[in-house]
Amino acid sequence: MNTRTLVAIGSVLVLFYSCTPIYYTPTSQNVPLFKEKGEVRAGVMGNASQAEVHAAYAATDHIGIQVNGGYFFPEKNDRGEGGSGKFAELGVGYFTPLGASNFIFETYALAGGGSVENNFHSSTATYPGTTGKINANLLRFGIQPSLGFRTKHFSVGLSSRLVSLNYNNISGSYIFNDINQQDYLSRNKSMFLMEPALTIRGGFERIQLQLQLVTSMNLTNKDFYQETSAATIGLIFNLNQ
Repeated sequence: MNTRTLVAIGSVLVLFYSCTPIYYTPTSQNVPLFKEKGEVRAGVMGNASQAEVHAAYAATDHIGIQVNGGYFFPEKNDRGEGGSGKFAELGVGYFTPLGASNFIFETYALAGGGSVENNFHSSTATYPGTTGKINANLLRFGIQPSLGFRTKHFSVGLSSRLVSLNYNNISGSYIFNDINQQDYLSRNKSMFLMEPALTIRGGFERIQLQLQLVTSMNLTNKDFYQETSAATIGLIFNLNQ
């Protein structure tokens, strides 16, 4: 295989992936690791593709409430094409310290919704009569158990979010790889995902740096057009009452 052939294959692959729609990207997980009533957490985190805000409150010695929101920046290729999205979520859960140790168990029930859009207008040259756009709303419901270790200046948590992901109000006219994407998303409008995550925080008592790594495994369709991992960095503020 000569160099010219390799370059041609590489160019086709770059073109293919730069035009691939993305219908889902995992959000960061809110893992407050509360110990007692009155604790408050607020945070901002993100990466080059997304920005998120988290807040959580320990309403009792064992009941926590969290609110999360995120925005996915429009990702553009060299033709100004790509996608973006937004998401908001509410969670209510149970937490408890494990004896006299610094270990904490918690689990939250989560419900959220948002929207996603993709715009690949250059596809209209190959598929006349289409717009190259597709939009949809999404709903996500699930549970998020976690086990963590927390001290005054450091904490680490392992969590796993199991969710049902559902699409509705699908609209647009976009064909990718000879497949009508409105039909594709309609055929894949309901699926289950498992999303394990590692959260590490450290710093001062009132403000800490957070790093989180999350993986998204689609249990219904492993080839679904989605991002399968995300890494975010941010600041967490401990606003304990």
